[in-house]
Amino acid sequence: MDVTDVTPARQRPVGLAELARIPVRRWRTVLAATGLVLLLVAAYLLVFPATYTATTAVVVRPVVTDPFSVPSGGADRAVNMTAESGIATSNGVIDKVASITGRDTTGVADALTVETPVGGQVMRFSYSGHSEAEAVDGANGAAEAYLELRKGMYENQRAAVLKSYDDTIALVTSQRTTTQRSLPANQNSSTPSPRTSALLDQLRALNDQLATLAEQRSKIGSADLSPGSVTSAARAPVPSSRDAAPLILVAGLLGGLLVGGLVAFVRESMDRRVRTADEASALVGAPLLGTVGRDRSGRLSDTDLRYLVLALSRWVDGPRPLPLVLLSSAADERREQVTAGIAAALAQSGHEVRLGVAPESRDRIRPLLQDAQRRHPATEPTRPRVPRPRPAPSAVPAPAATAPMGSPEDTMIIQPVRKPRPFPTEDPKNGGVYRSTTTSADKTEIIPRVLPKETPAVDGEELRIGSGAVHLVPLDAPTGGGVTVIDAPPALHDERGVRAAREGRAVLVAARDKTRTGRLSQLVERLRAVGVEPVGFVVTGEKRD
Repeated sequence: MDVTDVTPARQRPVGLAELARIPVRRWRTVLAATGLVLLLVAAYLLVFPATYTATTAVVVRPVVTDPFSVPSGGADRAVNMTAESGIATSNGVIDKVASITGRDTTGVADALTVETPVGGQVMRFSYSGHSEAEAVDGANGAAEAYLELRKGMYENQRAAVLKSYDDTIALVTSQRTTTQRSLPANQNSSTPSPRTSALLDQLRALNDQLATLAEQRSKIGSADLSPGSVTSAARAPVPSSRDAAPLILVAGLLGGLLVGGLVAFVRESMDRRVRTADEASALVGAPLLGTVGRDRSGRLSDTDLRYLVLALSRWVDGPRPLPLVLLSSAADERREQVTAGIAAALAQSGHEVRLGVAPESRDRIRPLLQDAQRRHPATEPTRPRVPRPRPAPSAVPAPAATAPMGSPEDTMIIQPVRKPRPFPTEDPKNGGVYRSTTTSADKTEIIPRVLPKETPAVDGEELRIGSGAVHLVPLDAPTGGGVTVIDAPPALHDERGVRAAREGRAVLVAARDKTRTGRLSQLVERLRAVGVEPVGFVVTGEKRD
């Protein structure tokens, strides 16, 4: 085989329409996932207690010695907000809030949140409690605890600085006292000695130093140690988690639909099924014989079945028709309905049909045929009305053929008026019909003749439908005359249908959205392994309005 004859298998492209159809086909999976997510959301809203969140805003400012002076350009950047945020969540603040709310320190640490906007000096203390009062007390208590802790730290720092100044002033005072004692008591002030001048200069320096230290100490002592103030204290009512219950339910619904869609795509990838006729054709490797839909009542469309019989006529109307064996991979692919519909359509058009069925499916096929019999009651075949021939004086009598009783079929014998008619011959293409072979252009007349039609020998249960009949016979019954249709059991579990297909024509039945592609491929491989090549396939499951 030439390598150019080999066509590589191409993956079927998946468009947006297919992406939308998969969740629709798997609507049960999507609905189950959505219901589960909504159930979890409802359990969260009903079982878990509501949480109330209160927020307190605190403005942090640096410590200044003169609060009434105009601050310099970098005063707003004098506070390190990262360090302040760490102080606000320290153990001292958490212990204070725990004592106010009555909760343990771990719960307080989880419930307390401190936000520090970038480039600002505002801190927001958010506290989540089980009640409004707890939330308000927790947020306000955290802010007050932070301010008290920060003020205590500033006071400790000022006390340390003041102590340092006091120690320095005491030392300088002691030095001044010592210098004053060193001065002579009877020293002339107009002409002091060099030693006295040096002592006086040292005394003046110590006095200046004491004055400077006293001024600096007074500034430190007058500094405002307030680290900030509460600008927006928490108060009732405060928002709770139940306020957003409708929004949470909507989010749960959307999340459930998303999860359901993902689960549907996962199931579709793991459990691939036949969706279109092109997909089934790529798996079977045979032409599509027809698509049989169903109406609103669930019955297969008679029009689709008649067109399917027309597609099968090449194997039905032959001189020696072979049995038609309908195969499927599973029992839920409407194979039995298609088989009964084909048999009823053939009988309605005048065929004597032998329908081979398995014992376990006989009780399911019989009601289908009885329903077709009620919709198409039995009728007797009618003869076409033919005008009476006119007598001719020079006509040569034609040999008459005795037509035995049976199913009539009109035959046309052409008799020339002036010339003797040749002996009629049998045309095998028309089932034994006698026709004249004359080519004379003389005047002729048509004489009807009724010839017998071979009636096949049938057995089993008979159901008259239209102008024909369906005979229910066992699956392994010998093939007789007429048309034979065999309803094979599921071929992947029962080999009787495959055996029958070796003696006839195999027609596969695939159900849209039901037939699994893996099973259909396995069935085709088994048929070809035993030497059976399917002549075509039928797709069921299409809805008709």
